Formats: sequence, structure tokens, C-alpha cells
Amino acid sequence: MLSLNGDMSFIKTIIICLIILIIANPNRAYTQSLNVKDHGAIADGKTDCTAIFQKALNEAGRAGGGVVEVPAGKYRINGHIRIPANVTLKGVFTVPPTARIGNFEFHKGSVLLTDADRGNENGEPFIRLDGNNACISGLAIVYPEWNQTNVPPVPYPPCVFSQDTCNVGIQDCLLLNPYEGIRLIRAHRHVIRNVNGYPIKRGLYVDECYDIGRIENVHFWPFGVNYDAENPYCKWINLNGIAFEFARTDWQYVLNTFCFGYGIGYKFSSSAHGSANGNFVGLGADSCQKAVLIEQAQPPGLLFLNGEFVGRWNSSNSVCMEISTNVIGKVSLANCSFWGPIDKCVWMRSPSGQFTANACNFVQWDISNIGSPAIQLDAGKAIIQGCTFGQDKLHIMVETNFKSAIIIGNQATAGLRVQNNAGKNTILSLNEEDSIQWSDLAKANYKLIIGMDGDSRYLINWHDPEHSDSDFRWTTGSSKLVLPVNPKMPYKIAIRARVPAQAVSLSSGIYVNNKMITAISNGITSFYLPPVKTNKIVLELKSNPWIPQKISPTSKDPRKLGIQVFEVSLSGPVKTNKVFLANTGQWLTQ
Repeated sequence: MLSLNGDMSFIKTIIICLIILIIANPNRAYTQSLNVKDHGAIADGKTDCTAIFQKALNEAGRAGGGVVEVPAGKYRINGHIRIPANVTLKGVFTVPPTARIGNFEFHKGSVLLTDADRGNENGEPFIRLDGNNACISGLAIVYPEWNQTNVPPVPYPPCVFSQDTCNVGIQDCLLLNPYEGIRLIRAHRHVIRNVNGYPIKRGLYVDECYDIGRIENVHFWPFGVNYDAENPYCKWINLNGIAFEFARTDWQYVLNTFCFGYGIGYKFSSSAHGSANGNFVGLGADSCQKAVLIEQAQPPGLLFLNGEFVGRWNSSNSVCMEISTNVIGKVSLANCSFWGPIDKCVWMRSPSGQFTANACNFVQWDISNIGSPAIQLDAGKAIIQGCTFGQDKLHIMVETNFKSAIIIGNQATAGLRVQNNAGKNTILSLNEEDSIQWSDLAKANYKLIIGMDGDSRYLINWHDPEHSDSDFRWTTGSSKLVLPVNPKMPYKIAIRARVPAQAVSLSSGIYVNNKMITAISNGITSFYLPPVKTNKIVLELKSNPWIPQKISPTSKDPRKLGIQVFEVSLSGPVKTNKVFLANTGQWLTQ
């Protein structure tokens, strides 16, 4: 055991060695912790603290790096902030905060209030990550002059911006209501993690990232907004806003992100420098006009896994994923789900592109009942394999000039329905078949109960089924029946319906090939159809559309209705004591 004198001598020796090591390394890098309040910042939400924040940041930067701490409080920043290399501006939040409707008065936490360059979209960004390893964390950033009644919204420069940097970061922050949230240009290996907010025009933009950026757990939702899909402010974002946009970025990694209420959830665009490739896992987009819009992609492609995509509330023409005409890269979906008010789930339009869907779930589409498919294949190549379809509607449309469609091993309750206009360019195999098997005898004498399960496979542009004393559906101004027939066989057709007086006009009636066959009246309307050459006949029921709430002061029904249809029956010259029920495929005794 050393003596006291020996202990002191040993300690002195260690201290001298450390001093020598420090002096011998003039290029040392060390960090220090500074506090904005120690530099004079006043957290009253009124006093401009721009110069004090910048002074502390610059001091940390000159020291080679450090952490500038922002204690809990509201700090007014009337100017702009630049974060030097190796410096972090750090608030107290260790998870990203959120805000209740209209409540920007954070009583606790590190809050920055700014209105710098209000009205100038091209002005200096509020925060510039101005060097490698610059970072902000644990902050809530609020634009207090924001008002939901300003439509169109007042523009601002980006809230956070970085250019020509590496390894910059944004973590555990709330960007409550910026016009543009985050813009990254040549910000290689960026890390954006745990960020909440409701940016207005665009949430996040990446271009010219040539070395693997990472974006994780970003949640753009109407925090602080009194949300209503028809509110002018909300509707402006829902038609014009973009949550995430990726231009030229190589090997982009995006994980567990979500957006709500944007015109476009995820946009893949092409700048002067190119487009994106990358790995996109756990993407969510709810109430977006277009959940995903792909304008271009690099040849390695865009890989989507475990995505959830929902159409825009109160819309009739939302497309969850549109692959535009110029796309050259492959777009791959695996284990993704689509539902809500959707017209089409996927619209493939690129002659040079390729689309693959594997183990995906298509729950709802064709919200207006106009015959839209879940997957529309206009041009290019596609493989659709192992997917499930939740509605008894048209599942896949393959257009005439489609190069190659391989559709294999898919399931749908009433059998996979594919309208193949591409002939031998489409390969169909091992898909679930329709349980209803039509024989010539069945086609000779059958009935269809409108509004009963199983009717939708024969209907285009009808309202949803309803039930009272009988099953029924309302038509629109123009609804169609697609009915199986035996070629060269004449038919007697009977339609049982109720025709409100307001639905009647000179053009109301039953049409075939745009020619009126007969008018339609209350009760049973019967007519004869001469033989046709095809195995299907399309009857169009036209009427004068009317809106119940405009006819009756007690009605709250805003739909445009036509006539109320209960049943359709077809009988040929073959006499039988049984009738085939088209809804179920069963034979009934007459």
C-alpha cells in the first residue's frame, strides 16, 4: 500500500501526463456544454433572443463542437439561426411533442417562436444546419402569427434547411405549423428521427443526397388545427400540400413515417439531378388525394414494404398510388394495404416501367361505383401475385397496349375479376374463381335481386345496397347492368322498380348501345331483346338525377339518385320450372 506522500506523487504524475497529452495534440476536438440562459436569453416569448442564441452557437463552433442547451421556456427568435459544424442546439424534449387544437401555449418544454421572413417563401431559412454533424433536438418550433383563416396560407422560407453537409440531424422535435418543414440539398447521410408537425405546403424535401440518408418516425398530422375535411384551410393542404418529396437521392432509407390530410403523401419527383431509389418501410398516408405519386424512379427502383394507404375523405377520385408515364425504374409493393374512399388503388401508366404487387390487400375502391378497378394497368409490365381483394367489383383492368401482365395466385371472395384487353400479353393462373358457374341453361332463365349480396358483379355506377321490406339499390343518373346471355338467343327482360316523378325526363329509359329500348315505369317494365353475338349485354338505365334533401326539407341525403330497382329477370325461349339466382348461383323452384 502506498503512503499518503506516495499517493499524492502518483496523482501529480497522472495529471502532468494528461496535460502533456493535451498540449501535444493541438488539433484536439472536444465538446463543451453551453446554456442560452447563461448567455442572457429571456424565456418570456417576447424578447428577441436571436443574437444570444447565435453567440452561444458560434462559441461552441469555435471550440470545435458542443451542445447549446435550451432550458424549458418560450424564446422569441425574430431572425435566423445557423448551427455550426459539430454543434447541437438541444432542448429538453426526449420524445417529439404534439399540440392540442389551437393550443400553442407550451407551459413546459423548449419552445422557439418565430415569424422571420413572413410572406417570403424564398427568404433565409429559420434554422440552417450549417456544417457537418450540425443538429437540433428536443425543440418545439411554432409560428405564432399563423391563423387557420388565412387561405391560401401565408408563405415562409423552410423551417430547417441544410446544404452541402454530411451527417446533419433533426431529432425529437415538433415543427408545428411551418409553411415548409425541412429541406435538404446535398445533405449526405442525414438523420431525421422522431419529428412531429403539420407543415403546410411541404413537409420534407430531399435532393442530391448521394450517400444514404435516413428518415425515421416522422409524423405529419393536423396538430394544433381544428380539422374538418371541408374547412378551407384543411382542404387547401388536402389538395395542394405535399408531406414527403424525394428527388435525386441514392439509397434513401425511410422507416415508419405517417402523414394525414395532404394532396400528396409521398412524391417521388425528378429534379435536374435525377430521381430516387430506396427502401420505404412502414409508410402510412391517410386522407390523401394521392397517397403516393411516382413521377420518376431510378432503375434500381422504389421498394415499398408494409405500407398503409387511404384515400382522401369526402373525395370520389383519390388514387392511392399513381405511377406516371415517364417512370423508368421498378416499383415494388409487398404486404401493403389500401382502403377508404378510393377510386383506384394503383394506376400503372408508364410504358417503360414495371410494377410488382406481392401479398398486398386491396380492401376498398371504386367509391363512386362507376366500375373503376382496384388496379388499372394502362402501360408497361406488371406482376400481381398472392394478393387479396375485399370487394366484389372489378379487380384488375389490363388495357390493350400493356406489354406483359402476370396475374397469379390471387384471391377474391367472388372470384378474381380481370378485364383483359391485352390478349395473350396477360397470363392468368391459379387465381380464385367465381363460385357462380354459368351454364347455357342458367343463362336461359335467371333473376338478379338488386341489393342482395352478390349483385355487384353485374352493376356499374350504382349506389350502395339498401334494405327495407325488400333489398334494393338506387341508380344514379346513368347506371349499367352487365348481364350474361347466350349468344343468338332472344330474351324477355323484366325490371321491377319504383320511379319517382322527379326522376322522369324525356330521355329517361332503358338503353342498349346508346339507343333507347323503352321507357321505364313504376312496377314491372318488360321488353324483348333480340339475339346478340356476345355472351354479355349491357343495359343502361338513364334517369333525371335528383337530390333528396332538395326535394324534402326533412331529408339529409345529399346523393344524386335516379330510380329504385329491386329485381331484374331474363328468360329465353327455353321453358323450365326453375330459375337461376344470379346472386348465389343456386337454382330456385318457380
